[in-house]
Amino acid sequence: MADALGEGFPLVLQEGADPSRLGGVAVCGLTTVGSVGVIAASHLITSLNLGSMGTVIHPDFPAVALIQESVPKHPVRIYQGEDMGVFISEIQFPQKWDIQFGKTVLQWFQEGGFERLFIIDGLVSDELGIKEDGEIWGVASLDNGRKALDTAGIRKIQQGIVTGVSGFLLAEGERQNLDITVLLAECNPVYPDARAALIAVEALCDLMDIEIPVQTLLDEAREIENRVREVFERAQAAALPPPTDNSDDDEISMVY
Repeated sequence: MADALGEGFPLVLQEGADPSRLGGVAVCGLTTVGSVGVIAASHLITSLNLGSMGTVIHPDFPAVALIQESVPKHPVRIYQGEDMGVFISEIQFPQKWDIQFGKTVLQWFQEGGFERLFIIDGLVSDELGIKEDGEIWGVASLDNGRKALDTAGIRKIQQGIVTGVSGFLLAEGERQNLDITVLLAECNPVYPDARAALIAVEALCDLMDIEIPVQTLLDEAREIENRVREVFERAQAAALPPPTDNSDDDEISMVY
């Protein structure tokens, strides 16, 4: 039977990469609302010293190199370490490619022999101010994933809709009996929310029963929040004062 969903984007292994090192737990972080997923994925790559395994390349992708510590990189990459792989996209792509990206992540997950897939994403907060604490929710494709969320004390979404690549992967996980969990951290969409990414990483640690240092994420969150506060304060200082109305109630102002 033909695949009605089409093919994903090509995965190209890095020169010298050993595909036999794949396996373990897979984590996916994309550039979506609040940049929660990509910040969390970047932190995992750095903290766990994961090795570069390959890239995702397509002729329709923008011709761009991201420079990180003087090293140029493709924006969509895969990494691997001891019992963990990470799929990361550091730029945002059009929504029309969501299914193809989902298929690409599934291909990497299934062909790499991973056991579980965690997708880290953001959820727009009802309160858009800077908050010290935030909520996190989880959705799992299988019953054992939902039990794991309960054990870790992560609130499950009972009713609702998860959109984009995360939603596609959840639905395909249920259809294909794959162990896929999405972690949705409450975030502010106005700026890169490193504090929400920190909360997501801590939730991932609880689910995997591992420890990952998060001090650098906390420092990054504080730095971003301080910059945001400075911008707001400058904007308020530069704002014109409200007009004063000294006229009597019986007077009618005419504008010509």
